[in-house]
Amino acid sequence: MAKIQALPWQKLSRIFELDGWGLERVRGDHCVYTKAGFPRPVIIPKYREVAVFIILNNLKTARISRERYFELLKKI
Repeated sequence: MAKIQALPWQKLSRIFELDGWGLERVRGDHCVYTKAGFPRPVIIPKYREVAVFIILNNLKTARISRERYFELLKKI
């Protein structure tokens, strides 16, 4: 299986938008995404390269599998 690597925040935001998450608000340099049925939002910092541990934590919060992540990444 492919290795998850750091991404620019724009690509990571697009992945969550393709999965149905909507941008609720921007607070400083962080984008807050929400989706119906999920109690916690996904926070994406506007970093040039978002670290792997942040991506993994967001995938866990969003309940997105590694396979689904790579499917969405191919669509970008």
